[in-house]
Amino acid sequence: MILAYHLILSAYGFWLPNDPRGSWSSYVGSRQLYAFGPATKTDTRRSVAAQPHDAQLRRAAKQALLRPPVIFTGLQARAIARGMGDFFIRCQLTVPAFAIMPDHLHLVVLRQDFRIEHLANLLKGAATRQLLAEGLHPFPQRDAKGRLPHIFARDGWYVFLHTEADLARAIRYVESNPLRAGLKRQTWPFVTPQTARPKLAANRTEPPNPPPAY
Repeated sequence: MILAYHLILSAYGFWLPNDPRGSWSSYVGSRQLYAFGPATKTDTRRSVAAQPHDAQLRRAAKQALLRPPVIFTGLQARAIARGMGDFFIRCQLTVPAFAIMPDHLHLVVLRQDFRIEHLANLLKGAATRQLLAEGLHPFPQRDAKGRLPHIFARDGWYVFLHTEADLARAIRYVESNPLRAGLKRQTWPFVTPQTARPKLAANRTEPPNPPPAY
């Protein structure tokens, strides 16, 4: 039984579909980007960020993007948090951990009625609308059809959390993510601390799964 999810959403340009470490994409939509190789889709739910790879090739591929990679400013990060926070409250979602980095974000959310893939898209939409409302969209120039470029990469990275130990490990990882990058610890009003919620019961009839590696 799944108790919760660790969801990672990447800003545009942070993690490419043909990243040599692996990606969650099944195709490369840009001809210029495809010159650096096909999609490197992986089905693992363990982090591949530390995998040995050709970092020079990865950086060169980013130069082929149509637009510069998105790096959130402090104002943009707070707007994203407001948009997503309103969504969490409106949908009565319990979020034990949340952290926005300059080019991606992490959150832990308890199991809910949305499919996690659907929830990821809804959160991206909530963040984008808030950025637009505050005049902080990174790509304000619309195309010929009146559309704005995407702020976030397609899909997301999902880790399924089956036990209280998995959940506690994911929360620690998300909370410490800014600190490992030399940033300040983050606190958000919509986050429910782990100590403030009841323990969740897992279905013990299911076979055990290996804990996610961070």
